[in-house]
Amino acid sequence: MSDRDGSEGPERLLVPISNSETARQTVDYAVSACLETGGELHLVYALAYEGEVPEGAANAEAARRLLGRANAWANEASEGSIAVETAILGGDEYLFGPQDYARTLAAYAERVGVDRVIVDPEYRPGATAPMLQPLERHLTEAGLDWSEAPVERPARHARFTGTGGRSRFLGLFAVSYLFYLVLGDPTYWFDIVTGAASATVVALTLSHVTFSTPLHPTRTPVRVLRGMLYVPYLLFEIVKANVAIAVVILRPSMPIDPKLTRVNAAVRSGLPLMTLANSITLTPGTLTVRANDQRLVVHTLIEEAREDLFEGALERSVRFVFYGREAARIATPRERGDTEILTGGDR
Repeated sequence: MSDRDGSEGPERLLVPISNSETARQTVDYAVSACLETGGELHLVYALAYEGEVPEGAANAEAARRLLGRANAWANEASEGSIAVETAILGGDEYLFGPQDYARTLAAYAERVGVDRVIVDPEYRPGATAPMLQPLERHLTEAGLDWSEAPVERPARHARFTGTGGRSRFLGLFAVSYLFYLVLGDPTYWFDIVTGAASATVVALTLSHVTFSTPLHPTRTPVRVLRGMLYVPYLLFEIVKANVAIAVVILRPSMPIDPKLTRVNAAVRSGLPLMTLANSITLTPGTLTVRANDQRLVVHTLIEEAREDLFEGALERSVRFVFYGREAARIATPRERGDTEILTGGDR
């Protein structure tokens, strides 16, 4: 973390806004800093998803509402005595990890001449957990002068638990009950009764920690149905890859071409990213070595497997499962320039 070099005069302060419990405290602190120097305040919201995705419009509207509230907080705290600017960043590009957010903030800061960034310790742009610790290093690398707002932070255990809720309880109950019946006999009354009892115990004890976000009453069942369509497609891809690997092994020349590759996947972290990473690993010829901030490091054994990875068939299918048909029509990783062959291992 760096500080100003002692220069005096008005400061242009940049505050990245997210829907956190300490957002208002952060804005109040930034306002007080602007009042001391007579500077101006820039409140920005970095959109995590591109506008072409179906949920993009809803995300943009939520960003506008949050910025409107933050603007009202700033005007109330300053009694209208400082200049406040608001802006939505991203939206037309893929923002995945802290490096992308830092790059976007740095570009805006350079464009408007920002002197310092005030960071909310609970800043969570499109994520379910604060990301200040990994973000701070990238802000420094981007050449930004930043400081953390001294706010009263919530208890740390709140990050790992949720408020349970009816939707989480019913969702976990349904998943547990279905899994129990699949392993047992759904036509046997004893399995039906004991399955319901077991699912109830699991849902009562674990519903507050199982799901990072509440289940949606309409979108969640649709995603489950799309997931059921994805399973046979994944099995087909596994069989196809098995045949390709078998052909290579049976050839006397054994034309393998092992390489370590990096792909920036256009899926959200969490369950979508885990699904994609595991699907790649289940497909013979490819092995996910690392999945971090939507950046997958994948070992590919043959060129055909590498080409399939870069064409993004599995990625499009996973996007279809979690985001819908329109989200599956985005450009491939190769077309987006989100692929790289790593030489000499992961650097």
